[in-house]
Amino acid sequence: GAERREKQYRAHRGFADRRGGVISARTYFYADEAKCDQHMETFLRCIDASGGSSEDGFSAIKLTALGRPQFLLQFSEVLVKWRRFFHQMAAEQGQAGRAAVEMKLEVEKLQEALANLGIVTKAESQHWFTGENLGVSGTVDLLDWNSLIDSRTKLSKLLLIPNMQTGQLEPLLSRFTEEEDLQMKRMLQRMDILAKRATEKGVRLMVDAEQSYFQPAISRLTLEMQRRFNRDRAIIFNTYQCYLKEAYDNVTVDVELSRREGWHFGTKLVRGAYMEQERERAAQIGYEDPINPTYEKTNEMYHRCLDYILEEIKHNRKASVMVASHNEDTVKFTLRRMMELGIHPSEKKVCFGQLLGMCDQITFPLGE
Repeated sequence: GAERREKQYRAHRGFADRRGGVISARTYFYADEAKCDQHMETFLRCIDASGGSSEDGFSAIKLTALGRPQFLLQFSEVLVKWRRFFHQMAAEQGQAGRAAVEMKLEVEKLQEALANLGIVTKAESQHWFTGENLGVSGTVDLLDWNSLIDSRTKLSKLLLIPNMQTGQLEPLLSRFTEEEDLQMKRMLQRMDILAKRATEKGVRLMVDAEQSYFQPAISRLTLEMQRRFNRDRAIIFNTYQCYLKEAYDNVTVDVELSRREGWHFGTKLVRGAYMEQERERAAQIGYEDPINPTYEKTNEMYHRCLDYILEEIKHNRKASVMVASHNEDTVKFTLRRMMELGIHPSEKKVCFGQLLGMCDQITFPLGE
């Protein structure tokens, strides 16, 4: 169990107090389920206020306010290990170095690899690649692979990941007690209540990004809400932190998923609020720093992600972005690219948000 976990997703002595080195973002601490319900009621009032003051308002929520952060940590660990296993299989099939969205595993070779590792026999793995379009083409990409983990069902029974040391599949979340399983379900229920209220009020709901060791779970749960509520317009917005080295891969994979399933992609792009804390934690625990090495690299990442989304708006019109930045060059870059791509402010596909700390946020659609 615990000794084989990825270091980044381990609780450590500073886990309970995440304020160190963070002055621009609100931090929530888990007290009990009643406190999470209080936070949900606060968010509901914010949604109501935003809906009453604007036709296209925004409201932001934090998932660590809606449930026990330990669940997000454990879920993130599983998602990351599952994805890294995919990349390992891709490397063995000669696809190392490709963009994540371009990697495709040949199903036959993948089944042979699983059998050779002693994880499952070829016959046993065949049921993994059945169902809607999965493996029908003879290949499995990262989106197909991720779909094998379905957070809409009982997570603690489904999430199996390969342990390369033992060659066995380990259900990491089966260690949840019955009460922890209920806590997980309550978090999902609170998210559902907030998304439904936002839809009723015509408010766009932004799910804030948090520390990198929570973020895979936060993004996955936000994607599940987008699948359900973004059918006609972008109501649920995911947040991408462009100081993270993997930001572009995350954006491109999620955009491709929205194309494939036909829902509207909504995003808030930020540079990030937890750099000092992230780097200190990485050094203390001993894992790779997840943050881009320089400010210039973060700027490059921000503009690369933003340009990709603006291109998606041009070609698909099923994407929306909030450019959450104080940076003058970024604002000018966005305006120039909008003009070049023919994205008119009246479409309200691009908004700008000046972040004065995540609890004091001013947003306005371009042109208003």
